[in-house]
Amino acid sequence: MAWFFDAQQTFISAFTDADPSWHCINKTDWSCTSAVSPCSLPEGSWSWDQPKHASVISEWSLQCSPPALVGLPASSFFMGCLVGGLSLATLADSRLGRKKMLVFTCFTVSITAGLAAVSPNVWVYSALRFICGIGRATVGTSALVLSTELVGKRWRDRVSVIGFVLFTSGFLSLPAIAYFNRGSSWRNIYLWTSIPSFCYIILICFLVNESPRWLFVRGRKNEAIDTLKSIAKSNGYFINTSFSNLHIAEEKWNVDLYSALRILYQKKWAFKRLTTVMIVGFGVGMVYYGMPLNLANLGSNLYLSVTINALVELPSTLIALFLIDRISRIHSILILTAISGITSIACVLLAAGGWKMAMEVVSYFSACTAFTLLLIYSIELFPTSVRNSAISMVRQALVFGGVFAPLLVAEGRKRRFLSFGVFGLVIACCGMFVSSLPETRGRGLTDTMEEEECKEIASSSYMNP
Repeated sequence: MAWFFDAQQTFISAFTDADPSWHCINKTDWSCTSAVSPCSLPEGSWSWDQPKHASVISEWSLQCSPPALVGLPASSFFMGCLVGGLSLATLADSRLGRKKMLVFTCFTVSITAGLAAVSPNVWVYSALRFICGIGRATVGTSALVLSTELVGKRWRDRVSVIGFVLFTSGFLSLPAIAYFNRGSSWRNIYLWTSIPSFCYIILICFLVNESPRWLFVRGRKNEAIDTLKSIAKSNGYFINTSFSNLHIAEEKWNVDLYSALRILYQKKWAFKRLTTVMIVGFGVGMVYYGMPLNLANLGSNLYLSVTINALVELPSTLIALFLIDRISRIHSILILTAISGITSIACVLLAAGGWKMAMEVVSYFSACTAFTLLLIYSIELFPTSVRNSAISMVRQALVFGGVFAPLLVAEGRKRRFLSFGVFGLVIACCGMFVSSLPETRGRGLTDTMEEEECKEIASSSYMNP
């Protein structure tokens, strides 16, 4: 369920920070009816279509503010995700463990979301969104790792799929919540998402066990055995075997994120791979996180648009799984980023609302599929010794793209090219960098930097005899 609440906080700004529609009080006033925005109109000549407290923009009169200020809350959230991903990356493997890390991050997200509902101004609101982003950065990872380590090998793939389905379900719940909240304050949406999240934390504390694998690795053998017995008992089994002869050496050293980055930096081929895949991730992340926030600029029904975008995430994963065994990683990502870029730019050029919506859906669908393939490709590009840290950096690049997306969305309310157009150019251009990476389809995973380096040298020799 952590993925469910993760999705809600990731995309909640699509409704709370939406630019509300307005109308002229005097329908015969040509100067008012021809205006693109109410900024140049005298006070009293126009009014919001919904109550002023329906959106952050209208409640705090941000309609004429600079795009940097309008997009600040959403950008602060993604910046918090960036900071949290870098600062909290190793705590689940070292001090806190899986369960405590999940409780801590979910608690941070729940409390800051609840406090956002009572924000007095945009600055406090942005600060709370920043802290919420720090907590949200590791929610999905903590939940996935803990759940897969608590089940047997036969259930791990299913648990991973369930996590993704719950993320999509959380995304889908937002338009439903916002629709029933229409005409009411945007603060209610935060309350309706934070209270269930807090209840979920209570359930974790009392019903979820710590990972026995992590306990064993940390040298806490007795606690690990007690956990295994508790899990077995809850499933109707009893463990009577003595573990007195079981000896597992406590892990004394870990390659954490920072030492792994140092290793990657020292190897020229590894640093080139990491830099390149992060550039691609930046472009994909900008569209993946930015497109749902940009739906209000389409001029279509916002509730329907967000629902359709949430629904396309499921088939995008199925398409990614289909492409994995049939088309090379490079060609797949190159084609998908190009399609996403072209269709995003098409949203600027097309006038018909239906066709614009169709192009936006294709663009987002392609970005979602590229998102999944890029993560799989990144796993194959790096050896086991640094793989987790490399993937963490790729995910940070994806989030970094999300940092700029809200600013472009705010600017796109006045000039559409600065949202859809820039999105398209960035993902298409960044996607081209994938052509400089080695192909990994059909190749086995490596465990050490030396083993991967040998493959890199062999590949270079084959390409340049």
